[in-house]
Amino acid sequence: MTDEEAENAYRSGLPGPLGVIDTLISKLEAVLLAMGVLLMAINTIANVIARFVLGDSIFFTGEINRILIIMITFAGIGYAARHGRHIRMSAIYDALPVGGRRALMIFIALFTSLVMFFLLYYSLIYILDLQSKGRVLPALGFPIWLIYVWAPLGFLITGIQYLLTAIKNMTSRDVYLSTGVVDGYKDTETEV
Repeated sequence: MTDEEAENAYRSGLPGPLGVIDTLISKLEAVLLAMGVLLMAINTIANVIARFVLGDSIFFTGEINRILIIMITFAGIGYAARHGRHIRMSAIYDALPVGGRRALMIFIALFTSLVMFFLLYYSLIYILDLQSKGRVLPALGFPIWLIYVWAPLGFLITGIQYLLTAIKNMTSRDVYLSTGVVDGYKDTETEV
């Protein structure tokens, strides 16, 4: 690892076991996202080459890309939460003093965490329903419920991330958008 990579590596701002959990989850997200994007690119390129060289597409390419899109989407929501990249409506929030922003951020993070755990529960029910129907992917023959296991995993990771964000805001004087991102605006103006 180079010095630049070491600087850009995620470091949890949480103490003790929470920091270890946060760091492990960040590594899992990074692997899932990188692997998903690379596999999708390789799969798509192989299909294009097969179509032009052999005159026939690879019959299971669409299903593999569908699986990878689902994986990338649900791994990505945790990544977005971890890096404070989620969409915010901040007019009222920005008008509050630091203590009010911290209190509101704790509420937002806890509420969002509860919503993620609620969605986790319902995604598990959905997967169990799919499993009971016994449907399979036509080309690959996998049970269709297997491609949706990424949804509860993504909701779990995101729920944990927002819960850790609430804890970070409860134990810090600054306001945090995530465990490692302090609230604030970067100066985007450039010199002419």
